[in-house]
Amino acid sequence: MEGSRVAGEAPTQTRILLASLSAMVAETVTFPIDLTKTRMQLHGSGSSSGAHRIGAIGVVSEIARQEGVIGFYKGLSPAIIRHLFYTPIRIIGYENLKGSIVRSEANNGESLPLATKALVGGISGVIAQVVASPADLVKVRMQADGRLVSQGLKPRYSGPMEAFTKILQSEGVKGLWKSVLPNIQRAFLVNMGELACYDHAKHFVIEKKISEDNIYAHTLASIMSGLASTTLSCPADVVKTRMMNQGETVVYRNSYECLVKTVKFEGIRALWRGFFPTWARLGPWQFVFWVSYEKFRQLAGLSSF
Repeated sequence: MEGSRVAGEAPTQTRILLASLSAMVAETVTFPIDLTKTRMQLHGSGSSSGAHRIGAIGVVSEIARQEGVIGFYKGLSPAIIRHLFYTPIRIIGYENLKGSIVRSEANNGESLPLATKALVGGISGVIAQVVASPADLVKVRMQADGRLVSQGLKPRYSGPMEAFTKILQSEGVKGLWKSVLPNIQRAFLVNMGELACYDHAKHFVIEKKISEDNIYAHTLASIMSGLASTTLSCPADVVKTRMMNQGETVVYRNSYECLVKTVKFEGIRALWRGFFPTWARLGPWQFVFWVSYEKFRQLAGLSSF
């Protein structure tokens, strides 16, 4: 029964630990793909001609040639720090919110409608992103710095702590939450697609006896949720990345202007720039995360997600 899966009987601190562990593993494995996606989205940023467009293979070749293997992990430490906050809040928040709704409706453990799950997932993602936004900002800035190094220029930051410090000094506390609006817009869409789709797809696969509650069900559900979340969130992700990469030089005053300029100068397809590396990351990320998280829960004696 679904109620037993979401009612939150397991200790919250245990689930936070397991979610954090799983997120660290998934982030480390898929980070080079995330870096490729970010670099692709920044190509053409601020250009009125949309010049210097480059594909995923071109970006990978450029990083490997100019920065070496270590270049693929530029910004990994703030990314992991971000997920120590972001992932546990959204995952456990989704479980607890969903469990509260199930109990309040007294629906005898019946599955919630997909629309309700999507709303719960989106709300959980927004809360998590507001908390984790400073680390996300540092991650994007450090990923973008790799392009400066490849051009023979000095990077803005030598590490995550220096990045935090410099942003505080030059942009103030508010600077750490720069572009928080496009951030939470993306977080709502990503988690609406990921959490609701994974949850719904997994239970559909199990209930229709396509697979038992095992790695096969988790794999099928993660693929479907990866496609759904990528399609929904890619435009917001492009806007978020460009807004957050801005330092003291302002190219876009707000997310709406960024959206309009991107479409005007680069075409509507630019909003899905980096779609393949985004999906190629979200798919493996969600596979590694969900398989790890479900396995860790099983080893800890907890019920399935």
